[in-house]
Order: sequence, then C-alpha cells, then structure tokens
Amino acid sequence: MLDNSPQSDLEPLVADLERALVAQDPDAVADLFLETGFWRDLAAFTWNLKTCEGKGEIRDMAASQLARIRPESLTLDPSEVVTSAGGVTEGWLTLETEHGRGVGYVRMKEGKIWTLLTTLHELKGHEEPRRFRRPMGAEHGSDPTRKSWKEKREDEARRLGYEDQPYVLIVGGGQGGIALGARLRQLGVSTIIIDKHARPGDQWRSRYKSLCLHDPVWYDHLPYIPFPDTWPVFTPKDKVGDWLEMYTKVMELTYWSSTLAKSASYDEAKGEWTVVVERDGKEVTLRPKQLVLATGMSGKPSIPSFPGQSVFKGEQQHSSQHPGPDAYKGKKVVVIGSNNSAHDICAALWENGADVTMVQRSSTHIVKSDSLMEVCLGGLYSEQAVANGISTDKADMIFASIPYKIMADFHVPQYDEIKKRDADFYAALEKAGFMLDFGDDESGLFMKYLRRGSGYYIDVGACQLVIDGKIKLKSGAGVDHLTEHSVVLSDGTELPADLVVYATGYGSMNGWAADLISQEVADKVGKCWGLGSDTAKDPGPWEGEQRNMWKPTQQEALWFHGGNLHQSRHYSRYLALQLKARAEGLPTPVYGLQESHHKS
Repeated sequence: MLDNSPQSDLEPLVADLERALVAQDPDAVADLFLETGFWRDLAAFTWNLKTCEGKGEIRDMAASQLARIRPESLTLDPSEVVTSAGGVTEGWLTLETEHGRGVGYVRMKEGKIWTLLTTLHELKGHEEPRRFRRPMGAEHGSDPTRKSWKEKREDEARRLGYEDQPYVLIVGGGQGGIALGARLRQLGVSTIIIDKHARPGDQWRSRYKSLCLHDPVWYDHLPYIPFPDTWPVFTPKDKVGDWLEMYTKVMELTYWSSTLAKSASYDEAKGEWTVVVERDGKEVTLRPKQLVLATGMSGKPSIPSFPGQSVFKGEQQHSSQHPGPDAYKGKKVVVIGSNNSAHDICAALWENGADVTMVQRSSTHIVKSDSLMEVCLGGLYSEQAVANGISTDKADMIFASIPYKIMADFHVPQYDEIKKRDADFYAALEKAGFMLDFGDDESGLFMKYLRRGSGYYIDVGACQLVIDGKIKLKSGAGVDHLTEHSVVLSDGTELPADLVVYATGYGSMNGWAADLISQEVADKVGKCWGLGSDTAKDPGPWEGEQRNMWKPTQQEALWFHGGNLHQSRHYSRYLALQLKARAEGLPTPVYGLQESHHKS
C-alpha cells in the first residue's frame, strides 16, 4: 500500500536538499526551490541575518557559502510531526555544519521548497553548560586553597573592567542588554553591561505608573527563566522592573549600574574599542573587542520643535519623561500623538481628574487587546498553545520562519477577521473623529511594528474614553505654535494647557552611535530598524530583514540589539553566537553585509 502521509511527501525533498548541501552544489540546491521560494538564514550559513528571495539569490548565497560553511547534515527532526494543510506541507529540521548545530523549518508547496528557515543554535566544542553539561556547583573532596562559588564570583566581578578587560561591552541594561548578557554568560564570553540607572529594571520603574506590557506573558519570557505560570497575562511595569533585577542577579551578570558611557572609538589596527565610562563618579576606560548598543530599538526620543516652546509657561515633557498623572489633577493637558504611549498617558490622566486632549496628527492603527490575542497570537503565544505543545522556542521559530516579504499575506486575513469582529467598535471610533488605518496594505499591527516601530495602539481601554468624549480628541490638524498658556493648531484651534506631553516617538538607534562614537560612524552604519518596504516611515530599498539589528554592520565590531521582549529573547541567541564565534577565533564569513542607504 502506498504511503501518502505528509512525512513521506516531505522526506524525499529534504533528503535531496541534504545531498545538495553536503555536495556543495549550489545549482542543485536552488533547483529544489520554487521560483519564488525563500531561504531565511539566521547565522547558520551566512553568519548574518539574511533572507534570500528567489532561486537566483538562493543559488548565489549557496555558491558563496557552502564551501566555507561545509554542511554535514540536514534532516527532518524525528521527534516532530510533519503536517499538511491547504497544499502546504511543513516540517521541523535539524542541521549540522562544520562548526555548528542548528534547527530549521521547511514549507513545501507543489513538490518544491517554498520557505526554508535555518538557524544556528550552538557551536561545536562551545556548547552551553546545560542539562547533562551543567556545572556541579559543589566541589567534593578537600582543598585548603579552594574558594567558594561566591568568592569566585566576587573576584571575577572585582577584576572585570579593571585588571581584566571584557570581550563584549553592552551599553544599555534594559531587557535587551540583560537577555544578551545572559546568553553570553552561558557561552563563557566575558561581558560587562552598563546602564545609567541605579538598579536593573529602573528603565521600567521610572515610566508613568499606569504602564504595563500590552503583549501577553507567553510572548515575553526571557531566556532560560520563563515567568512562572502564576504571572499576570499583562505585566505591570514595576513587576517587569523587579523581574529584570532578580534575573540580573541570579544569572550572575556583571552589571554596572549608575554608569554612563561618555565616548567610544575603534582602533582597527588593534581590533578593539576604547570606551570611556563614568562609574559612580569616576572615569573608567574599557577596551572591549566588541561593542553592542542595546539602548532600545526606539532610539532617542523625538521631541518636535514648534514656535513658542520657549515662551510656554507650563510644563513640557516627552512621553518617556512623563512621571504619571498624580501632579495634574484639575490641570489642562494636551498630548501630542495618538499611539500606545499617548493613549496610556491620556487614560491615566483622565482617571486622575485631568482635563486631557489628544492631538491626532495622522491616522493610527488600533487593535483591541483581546482580539489581538485570540485572532493573531493565540496559535503561538497563549495558554492553549502551550497545552498544544507549542513551547516559546517553537513559537519563536515558527514566527521567524515566515519571510518578511510574504508576512503581510499571512496577516491580512487575520485583520480582515478583526475588522468584522470589531466593526461596531471601529465605527464608534470613527464617529468620534478618530482617524483609523490598518497599515499601508491592511496588514495590521505586526507589519507596522516591523516596518516603522510606531503608528499603532493596542487598546486596553483608552479607546472607549475617546468614544465617550472623556478623552477629548482633536484630529487632522498639526501643531502650529505654542503661546504662554496654550497649544495652537494648524486649523486655528487653541487648546489651553498647563502641561504638554510629546508622545511623538523615537529616532533611529544609530542616533546613540552618533552621540557615543561619532556622526561619521552613525552615518556609515545607517538607519536601524525597518525592512525597506517603501511604506510610510520605512523607505526603500528593500532589505528583507531588520536593518542593522542583531547582525554585522558596516562598522567593524559594532552591533545593535533591541526590540520587544520577544525579539530580545529570540534574536539574542543569534547575536550571542556570532560574538562567541569571534571570541573563539572561528571563521565567520559574512554573506550579504547590509549596505547603508539612510543616515537616520
């Protein structure tokens, strides 16, 4: 009897791919893909984060890399079930190259590879000390010169940065820097994380008091230590801060708080950075080989310049500086902006008795939190997904396996469903005068986030206040100027104000590089974030990956790490392995180093 199972359909194709890879035959590799096929690689074959689109690009990459990477095997994972639906067969892969082991995911359509994801998960000979390789902790026997675990750790922390230099310096000690630091710690890469705040987690504690994560807990775990299963679905900011502080301590990270990075320069001849920092009021010079800016993917606060700001008698704050609503009971507040922070701040101000007006200058994508969770995230990041065997690592891999070029095609139907599901809600918002959009191609939240990192709000209640008129709304007009006591809009509307909050977003991360290193280096690297989709605030040309994030840049030994908790967790793995390989002197032939097209 013939076996027509999905497994039997996919096995021959994967076997052919393995033979072509091991034989280092780029033509044979490319011929196994659809003309419009994709190969997304996360450090396993390209030592880069790179998506090759179409048979031509796939062949070119294979021709460049196979002899350098020397693939040894690529097989279906015997512990995973091959599935098939809608003419697409999908399966998990395991792979090995000369220096690494990894995980893959393949989709087959019409007998050919439609999408292939390959990822590096460990370096041979440099595996993490996990499970069977975990350290003993206790040293049995007797030794009069022995030091306790605590003494060894204290000695390491005392020496690092003074007598011993770190291989990696991470500037920024929020969730991104901490997640990467934990990965590097487990890989045995000497690392210092520096942050200007007094304690790990203060980045969250210092924000407005109503702030909480809008992403659900299953989406937000850190590496190695997941949140407990009693953790709230949406984490309040102070719980995030406390978790990060705890995590930093138990993961034994060398974390210099109250430390400010003042300047950095790279010596190409020596292959090292000179970074001057101020720690507890004293200057310290560090000489790491690799420098990572983990200062937040949103970069520097964007504070607009309007005529009259210097004469305004009230307070002015960027949303990142807003302390919360307590001091503004009975005050008139104008919030410039209409995305996540603007809505959160407006809602908290209204709850605390302020007279608050939101100024919406351009349309905003709105999605209700419960709709986002049930329609978009539930299959991968939910309690039901966990019950179905979808671990966080699996969910991350499945999400990563969809090339950015076609990701919108996966999301448009979800947001079409949300439009129907919440039609009355959207009609009420528009009746209130709110300008709505679902992105340039109706693909919704995630594509807006990946393309521009802004332009949306996940509704957790503020929209009803807008609908009810409790948060006053002025849409379709920009700010013309400020007077001593008001904000005057471009249509002549005058809004009395005691406080103006600029919820106007952030610039590119390379702005931090300009401040710390030089404008020349910032321009050499170019814009961080965005795909090059040629949609609003994401100018082309098409890159197909997040610009300059988690991968080599045009500046030797300079890296950028950031994003939401999901991205900090997932992509810290690949950045850490790229850094570890360099620390060990392994060959890391980078394919497709990103060009710089935009300075900011």
